[in-house]
Formats: sequence, C-alpha cells, structure tokens
Amino acid sequence: MMDAAAHLDLSVEEALRSVAATPTLLVALDFDGTLSLLQDEPMQARMLPEARTALDELIALPDTVVALVSGRSLSDLEIISEHTDESAILLAGSHGAEFWYPESGAVEPDELDSEHALRDRLRAASEAELGELDGIWVEPKTFGFGIHTRMASADDAERAWQFADALVAQNAPHWRRRTGHNIVEYSFRQEGKDTAIAVLREHVGATAVVFAGDDVTDEDAMAKLGPDDLGIRVGDGRTAAAVRVGSAKELAAALSVLAAMRASAQE
Repeated sequence: MMDAAAHLDLSVEEALRSVAATPTLLVALDFDGTLSLLQDEPMQARMLPEARTALDELIALPDTVVALVSGRSLSDLEIISEHTDESAILLAGSHGAEFWYPESGAVEPDELDSEHALRDRLRAASEAELGELDGIWVEPKTFGFGIHTRMASADDAERAWQFADALVAQNAPHWRRRTGHNIVEYSFRQEGKDTAIAVLREHVGATAVVFAGDDVTDEDAMAKLGPDDLGIRVGDGRTAAAVRVGSAKELAAALSVLAAMRASAQE
C-alpha cells in the first residue's frame, strides 16, 4: 500500500479512508478512460494490468462488490473487460439498461419490436450516409447507436453529428442524446448511470458506494451519490465528484490503496 499511496494526493487518501470500513462496499467503475486507456479503435480497449490487480484485491475481501458501469452494450462490455461467467464482477451495460449478475447471468429489459425496428432503420441510414467519411464509425448499440469521431477531421465530425442529430430529431424525438469523448450516442432507453448505481446499490445492499469515471455521462451518477459515498473523477473536466485523480493508472493505485485500507479495517 505504501508504494501506491506515495503517488496519491492526500485528499484522495483521506477520502478513501472515509469509506474503507463501511459494512458493505460497492466499488462501481466506468471502463473506458477509467480502467483502460482510450483507444482509437474502441473495441481494442482493455483493462490496465494494475487495474486488474486492484480489482482482484477488492474482490477477495469480504462484503466488497465490484461492478463495471458502462455506456457500452452488455455484449461489448463483456468483450473489452474480458469478462467470463465465472467472474465475481457485476456488469451494468447501456448506462444501466442491461445487467449481469454472478448468480443469475444477464438481465435485459423487454422492448417493443417497433423500437428495435426504428433503431435498425436509423442506424442503417447513418451507416449509409457516413460510411465514406474517414475516421467516422457508427457503433451498434443494444438500444440505439453511437457516432464515433476520434479519428475524423473536425469538419467530418461536425457533418456526422449534424446528420445524426437531424435524423433522430425527425424520426425519434423521444430518444435520449448523450455526448462523451469523441462520441454522440442516441438511445430509446432513458436510463443513466445514476440508474445503474441505484439498482446495483439495492441489489448488493451497499452501505456505501465508490464510483469512478472520466466522462460527461459519468456525472449522472456522481451527482446522485450520497453523503456516505465517494465519487472519483479521472482526468480533467467539470465534476460533482469529491476528489480527482490524474489518470487511469492513478485510479488503479487508489483502488489498490482502498483494498489495503479495507483489509486492515476488517481485521
């Protein structure tokens, strides 16, 4: 713990100590940019080795639950996190519309066929219109689609977003629009990561939650955390989180410190 703690701001260490001894702890974590580095090819994202080690340390502790909370579809989250059916890590995909629990497996909401048909039609229209633009990727999502522009020029990115905005506004004005790191996402589900945290908290009976994230969509959850919880922002940007760390690697160090603190408190 000492090596990891040496690289943490004192305020982060104190904040971790404030939740370390809670009876039942839920550690809920965004994935992209939080446990992994952001990638030009999003499906190439993988958890940093030091983050994997820290999660294993947390999972090994009594009354300590780890969950991944992502805007990715559940199937894609399983791939990038290298999740298996034997894992103890809970999953919340699609901003809290899909879940996976060790005791029951995947839990997905019932949907109208008409919504899926509309999703497929708008996704296909976006792919047809934007497919020739360099660096633009239309990501299929369970409840909609995303427009990735990380590798595109500023002009092409603006063109792609304007097209998708107009398409959705005309055909699906009830859909939710979200922005993130070089992505705009459209979904016929309204859940946010605050929904995911609330569901997971109740599911495990958590007396405190640690939530960490790096993007705009994570702020839905940050803003709804309670006085006994802890929000950690990874990187820059406006945030409702109590503390901030500089990078995914620094978060991994913080999680390792949390595991050591909790182990000591449980002795």
